[in-house]
Amino acid sequence: MTADTSPTVRRRRLASELRRLRVERGLSMQEVAERMELTAASISRIETGRRGIRPRDLRAFLDMYEVPEADRDPMLALSREARQRGWWQNYGDVLPGEYATLIGLEAEATSVKTYQQTLVPGLLQTADYARAVVAATRPGDMPEEIERRVSVRMERQKRLADDNPLELSVILGEGVVRQHVGTAEITASQLKHLAEVGRQPNIMIQILPYRAGAHQAMTGSFNIVGFPAPSDLDVIYLENMSSGLYLEDSADVRRYVAVFDYLRAAALSPADTTVMLMNASNNLV
Repeated sequence: MTADTSPTVRRRRLASELRRLRVERGLSMQEVAERMELTAASISRIETGRRGIRPRDLRAFLDMYEVPEADRDPMLALSREARQRGWWQNYGDVLPGEYATLIGLEAEATSVKTYQQTLVPGLLQTADYARAVVAATRPGDMPEEIERRVSVRMERQKRLADDNPLELSVILGEGVVRQHVGTAEITASQLKHLAEVGRQPNIMIQILPYRAGAHQAMTGSFNIVGFPAPSDLDVIYLENMSSGLYLEDSADVRRYVAVFDYLRAAALSPADTTVMLMNASNNLV
């Protein structure tokens, strides 16, 4: 799916608009739920984009919020587009919901900023490295499941080279360079790949060396996904072994952006990063 047709972002945009309309009318979720014969939990899922809404049901919401007919067409269009299928939905058997949402957000994002402590981010993994990561982190997966997960990562990477390429800023903890994943050859090839793709104009890779000392992001890796439309606020994505978490509150976003800016200033320059990556790669083979 191209960068301008992500159903995930359309659903998020529609959810934000419905939440705005409810607040402007001075209605609580419970009041809306009672009028629509739904539960407050259902209203919450709709307003956070976790549940889609059909155009027919959307019209009922717009009637309740007394939205003029002239203002309804854009929202009804969003509802129709939000029900489209993204390419990643063909991998629903191996994609957790949170991960599928991230891919949908990437499809329309203009930028991704990521700090990773121990692993190369999926957008920059080689197939062999990705295969070794999946095999290590999901020991119960069958070989065909592993291959499908690897295919998803390779498909995601097409956003870095399409007609409107994603701007990717990556800060890697030095542990990423020192961590062996798979064989020495796999790790060496991955580090060399990072050095090569880091020369692309839309990709910037920096290593945060151990000597940089303590910092706020020592608690974990994170991603900041940015969008072109002013109405689409940045999203923070945090991932652990069993699930993912999205933060959209403006205060949370500002905090993570400030931390990323600090890490970028403390990290090696892109040129020095390339030297470290190539030296580490050469030392492995």
